Order: sequence, then C-alpha cells, then structure tokens
Amino acid sequence: MKALNTKLGFSLLMTPSKAYKVLLLLLLSINSFAQHKIAGTVTDEKGSKLSAVEVFNKTTGAKEYTNASGQFEFNYKNQGSHDIVFFKSGYSIVEQISITTGSELTIVLSKINNLSEVIIRKQNDKLQSIRKLNDIEETAIYAGKKTEVINVEKLTANKSTNNARQVFAQVVGLTINESSDGGLQLSIGGRGLNPNRTANFNTRQNGYDISADVLGYPESYYATPTEALEEIQVIRGAASLQYGTQFGGLINFKIKTPALQPIEVVTRNTIGSYGLYTNFTSLSGTKGKFSYYTFFNYKKGNGYRPNSNFESKNYFANLNYKFNDKTSLHFDYTYYHYLAQQAGGLTDEQFNENPRQSNRTRNWFGVNWNLYALRLKHRFDENSDFSLQLFGLNASRKALGFRDNRITTPDPMADRDLIIGDFVNWGAEARYLKRYYIGEQKSAFLIGAKYYQSRNTQQQGPGSSGSNADFNIAIDEFPNYQNQSSFIFPNLNLALFGENIFKINSNFTITPGFRIEKIKTQAQGTFQKINKDLAGNLILNETTTENIAKDRNLFLLGVGVSYKPKNGVEIYGNVSQNYRSVTFSDIFTVNASQAVDPNITDEKGYTSDIGIRGNIAHKLNFDSSIFGLYYNDKIGQYDGTNALNQIVKITANTGTAFTYGFETLLDWNIAKTYFADKENLSWNVFTNSSITGSSYLKSNIPSVKKGDKVEFVPLYNIKTGTSFGYKNFLSSIQFTYLSSQLSSASSNSSNNVLTGISGSIPSYYVADISTSYKWKNFKLEAGINNFTDNSYFTRRATGYPGPGIIPSDRRTFYTTLQYAF
Repeated sequence: MKALNTKLGFSLLMTPSKAYKVLLLLLLSINSFAQHKIAGTVTDEKGSKLSAVEVFNKTTGAKEYTNASGQFEFNYKNQGSHDIVFFKSGYSIVEQISITTGSELTIVLSKINNLSEVIIRKQNDKLQSIRKLNDIEETAIYAGKKTEVINVEKLTANKSTNNARQVFAQVVGLTINESSDGGLQLSIGGRGLNPNRTANFNTRQNGYDISADVLGYPESYYATPTEALEEIQVIRGAASLQYGTQFGGLINFKIKTPALQPIEVVTRNTIGSYGLYTNFTSLSGTKGKFSYYTFFNYKKGNGYRPNSNFESKNYFANLNYKFNDKTSLHFDYTYYHYLAQQAGGLTDEQFNENPRQSNRTRNWFGVNWNLYALRLKHRFDENSDFSLQLFGLNASRKALGFRDNRITTPDPMADRDLIIGDFVNWGAEARYLKRYYIGEQKSAFLIGAKYYQSRNTQQQGPGSSGSNADFNIAIDEFPNYQNQSSFIFPNLNLALFGENIFKINSNFTITPGFRIEKIKTQAQGTFQKINKDLAGNLILNETTTENIAKDRNLFLLGVGVSYKPKNGVEIYGNVSQNYRSVTFSDIFTVNASQAVDPNITDEKGYTSDIGIRGNIAHKLNFDSSIFGLYYNDKIGQYDGTNALNQIVKITANTGTAFTYGFETLLDWNIAKTYFADKENLSWNVFTNSSITGSSYLKSNIPSVKKGDKVEFVPLYNIKTGTSFGYKNFLSSIQFTYLSSQLSSASSNSSNNVLTGISGSIPSYYVADISTSYKWKNFKLEAGINNFTDNSYFTRRATGYPGPGIIPSDRRTFYTTLQYAF
C-alpha cells in the first residue's frame, strides 16, 4: 500500500510540475491589457466629491474605493454588463444593475443620519455574499474549496465571551470544547479532529499565524475577541496547499477595518452571571493616507464553578499607510495576558452528583502573548498583485497545580506540578498572483513561499507548596520532585506553494495546486529519572540527555473544480493531501494521566469535498456537501495503563481511519419571501446539520478493532435557529444538539469511576437566546445562554484544566451596553 501511494504521489507530482513549466512560459509571453472599463464619479447631494466610497462589483466580486476626487474605475478585457453597489457610512446605498462596459457614471449618495439596524443589515447584504469567499481575494485563491465566512456584524449573540457555540453556529460539522473562562481560549474541531485549542486548524489573524508554534506546538492560547472582528473565514482541508499541511484547514480572524472618518470610538461594557465583567473599547479612523484601528479588551469573572476566577487584558493596534493606489503598508501588534484559576476535572460520579463542585484550590494557568506582523501589499497593474508578510511571536504559557491521576484524591497541599513553555518564533510569507488570459477566458496563477523558524523551550519541575499563582520552579523546596525536565525545540520550515485557476469556459474552472515542504523538528534537553521506595526514600536519581532531530521533505498535491450552471449556483469539489507532524513538546511532558508511545510517527492522509452551494432569488442560501477524511497512522489517544498500572490515555498512532459524512446549511430569508415590502422587517431561519460516520480500517492497538468508531465524531451534529428584527430591535434563538461521541480510540472505552478521563461524551442539547436594541448612539444587548439549564459536558481532559470531566456552564445571563461616537 505504501509503495502504491509513493508511486501515485510521484506520478501526480510530475504532471503538475510539467504543467507549471508550460504555464510559466505562457505567462512570460502574455501581455494583456484592459480594453473596456466602467468608470465614474461619486458625489453627495450638494455636488461635493465623496472619497473612500466602497464600490463593489457583485458580478465579479471586485472591490474598489473612490479616490480623493470621488472617482473610481474598473477595467475589463471583454465587453459585458455588471451589477455595482456604492456604499459609504452615513449615506444611502445605491445599486446599479446591468451596467455595460464603456459606461461613465455619476452617482449621487444621499446623507442619512438615522438608519434602523434592520435596514443597515439589508444594505450590507448587498455588498457581498456572506456564505463563501470569492474565487480570488487579494493574493489568495479559493476556487473549488469549501469556504464559509461569518459576518460578525450580523450576529445577535454573546460576543463579549466569544461564545463559539453561537458565533460558529452556521459553520457545518464543528465540534467545540466549551469552558467557563469568558472565552479566553478557542477550542474547535470537526470531522474527527480533536478540538483541543483548535490545534488541527491553521489559526490566523489578519492572515498571519497566531498559534504557539505552527509545527511543534500548533495550539492557540490566544483568541481574538469577537467584538473586534469583521468576519471569520473558515476554509476546509484543501486549504493545506496555501496555508500549511494540517487536516482541518484554515481559520482566519479578520479584524475590523478603520473607520472612514478621522476618529470613531466604540465602547462596550458587559455584566453577567458569576461576576462576569468585560469592557471593550476601540478607537479608529482615517486621515489622508494614514488609518488606524486599535482596541483594549478587559475581562474578569468568578466562573461557573468555585476556584474558577479569571482576569485578562488584551490590546491590539493596527496602523496603515497608503503610499498610493497601488502600494500600502500595514502593521499589527497584539498583547494578550491572562491568569485563570482552574477548578480541575470531575469523575462521572462527581459530575452526576454536582457538576459545580471542585476539590482543587491551587491550580492556575497563565498566558502572556505578544504578536507582531508587518504586511506590504502592492499591485503592479490590474492583473498582478504581490504581498509580503513578516510576523513574529514572543509568548509563554504556564501551568501549575496538583494533577493526581485519581481525581477524588484530596490535595495534600505539598508540591505542585509546574510546566513553563516559552515560544519565540518568526516567519515571512510572500505571494504573487497573476491574472492572465487563455483565449477569451481569464485565469489566474498564484505562487508563494514561506519561511518559518522557532526556538521554543519547555521546563517541567516542582511548583511551590503555596496556594497562589507562583510560577517559579521550587527546586530548593522539593529537590527530589519526580517530574523534572528541560528542553529546547528548534524548528525550521521552508515551503513553496502554487495554485492555478484554469478557466475552461465562463462556467467551469479547474484549480490544481501543490505544496513543497521542508520540515525539521528537534528536541534537545534533559529529564530526570527519580525513584523512591514505599517509605519515600530516594533510591534513584539520574539525568538522561536527549538530542533528537527529524527532517522531512513533503510533496502535497491537490485539485479543485467548480462548475456554475447558472448565476447563483455552484457545484464544487476538491481533494488534497494532508500531513501532521509529531509535536516534541507533547512527547516530553510528564503527565500523570497521559503516556506517549515511544514509536509514534507522523500522520498522513487526504481530505475531499463535493458539494453544491448558492443563493436562490436572494431568499435561500444553501451549501450541501459530502466529505471524506482518510488518516494513515492517525495520531490519537487510547485508554491503557502506565508502568504503575494506573489508568491513563496513551498518545500514539491509533491506526488507519476514515471519516465521512453529509453536511448541509440552509438559511431561508422569510422576510424577503413573504414580506418584501416591509423594509424595516427581517426574519431568517437556518438549519445547520451534519451526519458523520467513521471507522478504523486497521490498527495495531489491541483495544482498537477494525470497524470501531473514530473519536470526536458525533453521528448527529445539528444547530438550528431563527433571527427576527424590526426597526432597531433584533433577536435570535438557537438550538444545538450533538449525539454521543467517544473521547478516545478504544472499543473498550467505558467510563472510569476514578479518573474521569475515559469514556464517552454523552449526547446533549442546549438553547440560547440573544436580543439587542439600538437608540441613537446607544445599543443595549442581553441574552440567556443555555436557558433550558441543561447539565452537560463537552470534554474529558487528560491535563489542564483537568484531568477529568470539564462541566459546561448551566444557565447564564449577560447584558451589554454599547456607546459609539
């Protein structure tokens, strides 16, 4: 089988290689220029020229802004007609239908001071689709991929605590690890991928990486506050060609763009259950060629359970300078710090008895994050775009506490386990996109490269016997502490990637792509072997040195197809190779509830999607697809015992697995269907359903049998709801149901009464309601999460914040007051 895969991969690699050589020769010989254009001027009612007006071509997806003279221009090679929308905050929106090339337009926008929330939302709908990304956006290609875009401005939800269950309600097939820490971290997965800290997705903010270490520790401890977001972009498995090797795909948090006026201030204060208080204040504006967006976000709360206090501070600054219409420079800085007390996990018996209880009073978790990014964007001409992004991270995470394998064991109030991780990494990513013609059809070629290096450190040792968040190694107090290690993880990654949209005709495109990866991961350090007899006397204390390096060269291939039989409907499909490397930082952490197979290897496989999506008469949005994920040497966990015969989860290659299913999203605009003449009325109903099957095809693990279900795969994953609005009042109700799922790969995964780490995650349902009302510059938001007051959980943790069952919040309330000026 491996030989067959190797031959097939080599064959696939050669064909695209030859194709790209031919393509490059074609590009060198192409010298196309615009022959037709649509241009014009935008003014107000008094005839004054309006700059920074958003001009959106709904037909092609292109977007421009008027210059200082109020002028805009679109250029095309061929004749045709286009639908164009003109928008500027504080003015009426204007839509021009079937404008032919060669037209010279004069557009007049009327000044409007008080638009209702419903009308504003309806106007924003005209600007662009919220269901998928365009085939080309800046220097990225999305043709033939399964993409979903969340328009955050349209959400009526609990944004103050990043409620992922509500925020990602219309993204199909996601599973979510919930917590009660005010949304300090995001943990989402799907299609059999572990949700823990979104480690199976490439997680980005404004297009740059934000996880701890993309290769060695791809976990996201920082979550961009929802209140700061313009949209969230989700691109599934085929995104590996442009964004990395991971099976999950890409999640990109796109922060709001600067206001068009010189200064705009928005401040939001939220209070809620269990002592929740948050403040979000943003400042933004545009003055000439300079623009900025900055925010400060503060959160604190007591948490749903005792010993769950948290406090966080998040600062962000975005500075932009536009040299001219072709070149701009953008700088981002993110600071994030939080400290959270952790109540620990529960056994099944404890959870059923009282899910709010806690017997851990000395467990703490701290994060300090500093992100930097500098991006240069340049347009050589109307068909050639270039971007260069430099990014870096200087961060740390510290975990401290008593984590005995037996959750019911009382804390002896002695030493605690302390793990300190420091992350220092930086990278650069360059992209060049060229649009060109083959005959009468416009195609596009993307070539890019990425350099990434990191030097992370991890130290494990004794924490103090105190109760506070003391993150200093207490080696003097506990010199013979058994879990001691110190490691450095130098990692290096070089990647070259490319894609090409071949437009066969006006309706059909084929987009092949490739990614060449060089990955070198290393682990250098020492760990202690310390044994004691039954009386606690030291009988062994020796130091072991490790120096391990793994060097891989990968060739990932993929292809996407898109067929648009008529306007508003698209049939798409894609398949790509994927890869996940072993992370040394997990392997060299001693955990009382977890062990690692010393023979663990990298994971390889494929992802694919086939679906149909579109919009029917602007009344029904839909996206239905079938998918498949094939994992060879899948990295997972199974239930076993350690050297002391204690029940633990063992991280290993659990086998060859296949996950498959059907996903569909339907969003019906009832107001537009039955009440089209009611301008101030909005009413939508959506259903988001996923039916997922899974099976292990083979495994060397004795407890994992052929045909066993794959972990983290609920058969049914359903979210449905409705949103209603009239004038300035908006509301939404959402219902979520997930059937039971396994927490580890094992046919004998029964619930263990002592540890809480083994067993299934039972089925659950939860319902939320959110409302908002706007009056002048004020907006009042309020809601109830889990208003049915259900008791449930989504996670059995092996380490922090456990080990054991982590209960989800029961009924909680929140109220937000916003003021903008």
